[in-house]
Amino acid sequence: MRHAMMARARAVLARLAVAAFLGGGAQAAQDGGPKVIVLTQVPCQFLESENGINRGFKSRRKADCDAINAKTAARRLAESKPLVLKPGKYIFRVTNKNVPYALGFWLRDKDYDWRNPLHKLTKTSVSGGGIGVGESNDYEVTLKAGKYLYSCPLNPTPDYKLVVE
Repeated sequence: MRHAMMARARAVLARLAVAAFLGGGAQAAQDGGPKVIVLTQVPCQFLESENGINRGFKSRRKADCDAINAKTAARRLAESKPLVLKPGKYIFRVTNKNVPYALGFWLRDKDYDWRNPLHKLTKTSVSGGGIGVGESNDYEVTLKAGKYLYSCPLNPTPDYKLVVE
C-alpha cells in the first residue's frame, strides 16, 4: 500500500515538473533577475527535455551513451517538444542525477560551429562541465530571438531544441 502511494506521489510530481517545463519552465528571480530553467540529467538524457520520461538507460562512460543515442536519439527527439522561451536573461540550472561520472552542459546557436573563429565572436555558446553526482551548476545566458540547441557532450545526449520568440 505504502509503495503504491509513493509511486503515485512520484508520478504526480513528475507530471507537475513536466507541466512547469512545457509551460515555460522559467521562474523569475525575486529581484527581477534572470529566469531559472531547471534541467536534470540522468544517463544519456535530460529528463525535462523528454517530457519527464526517464528511459532508464545505464551508462558507465561516454561510449555507452554514444551507442544508446545511435539507436534511439531520432525517435526520442521526434517525441520531445522544443523548449520555447521569450528573449531575455536566463540561468540554466543543470543537475546530475545518478550519472556515475562528471557531466556538463552546452547551449549554442543552432548553426554554431566551434571550429569557426567568427562564431566564437558573433554567436551564442555557453558551456561547462565537472558536475558530479548529486551536484548542480548554473549557466547564465542572454537569449535573443532565434533557434538554439542544448546538450551534454560529456554524458552524451541528443541535441534538444530551444526556440526563443
